[in-house]
Amino acid sequence: MRRVVITGAGTINALGRSVPETMAAMAEGRCGIGPLEFRDVERLSIRIGGQIRDYDENAHFNRQEIALYDRFTQYALLSAREAVAQSGLVIDDALAPRAGVIIGTSGGGLHTQDENYRLVYEEGKNRVHPLIVPRLMNNAAASHISMTYGAKGPSYCVATACSSSNHAIGQAFHLIRSGATEVMLAGGSEAMLVFGGIKAWEGLRVMSKDGCRPFSRTRNGMVQGEGAAVFVLEERERAIARGAPILAEIVGFAMTSDASDIVMPSQDGAARAITGALADAGMAPEEVGYINAHGTGTTANDRTECAAVRQVFGRHADRLMISSTKSMHGHLIGGTGAVELLAVIMALRDGIVAPTIGFEEPDPDCDLDVVPNVARRTEVRAALSNAFAFGGLNAVLALRAA
Repeated sequence: MRRVVITGAGTINALGRSVPETMAAMAEGRCGIGPLEFRDVERLSIRIGGQIRDYDENAHFNRQEIALYDRFTQYALLSAREAVAQSGLVIDDALAPRAGVIIGTSGGGLHTQDENYRLVYEEGKNRVHPLIVPRLMNNAAASHISMTYGAKGPSYCVATACSSSNHAIGQAFHLIRSGATEVMLAGGSEAMLVFGGIKAWEGLRVMSKDGCRPFSRTRNGMVQGEGAAVFVLEERERAIARGAPILAEIVGFAMTSDASDIVMPSQDGAARAITGALADAGMAPEEVGYINAHGTGTTANDRTECAAVRQVFGRHADRLMISSTKSMHGHLIGGTGAVELLAVIMALRDGIVAPTIGFEEPDPDCDLDVVPNVARRTEVRAALSNAFAFGGLNAVLALRAA
């Protein structure tokens, strides 16, 4: 099978407006979570999140583009712009049919939905803008990236809640490895920090009012974030031939379904996804040095994930580093796996393992090396990225250093 490498990365999130800014924040253990700022936030019981501060869409897009792009599409396009620039990728007429785009998102155009529900239900308007549907549809980001770069191959969106990004990247990996495509732009984007988005999550009673503390005994829930990350995935020999930078190699991917409960995670489902990714990569458990955890900061997720890691890795689990960067940037739902993949690349390329910040007290049910509060410098040659979603849909990526 053909080998697949990452030759470009781009992001915008609560920690930074670029990959270098985001990685620097992760290495410093900086927290991007703070008070939310939007209309009617005072009506919410949850008022914190990983929000992108002082964002000005007019600085990046013209009026015609803003009329077409919901905030989640804007974030995806900005991330793709950085990734393509780093990669040096040019999709010409010959490459176009074998280049595609897959973007994960859970909510799609929630800014557009929230604004227009207000117009219709609160203000009593009987008409909305004619471009509302193209703005709010989940595939808008993938479609606009495809049009921007002329990618005419397989292009679509993935909506599998919190696993959306990992599914998107994994599917792109499969397409290149199988020979169906040469190049893919893949990642995820989410802009769920609006009144309706937070209000819906409040109903689940899994949100923290004061911070995200994965794996800590004092944790009390998850914190939402927003943003995007997009990657250029490329067949390895093609990337080498054109002198592209190689950030890391994707070597395995697996996805499973718990088939048990719509919200409660399953140790078995998570363990099967981890085992499947290792098998797909031809990687022994002992080779893995770091796992970027799903690590939401909820009791159910943290304990289930740690138990699954113990089940798969046995004694080697004591020598693994496993951290959750959601403690810094929040849970980006459909975009979370993409932003978290940056932490995996940083570990493999730069030898810096991002910490789990906000850690206060050990939980005996999460007795792994969670890299508490301070980043660690050490060589990592192989790593995993976990994503476990509501609906019991799991997706795990395996990567090696380039």
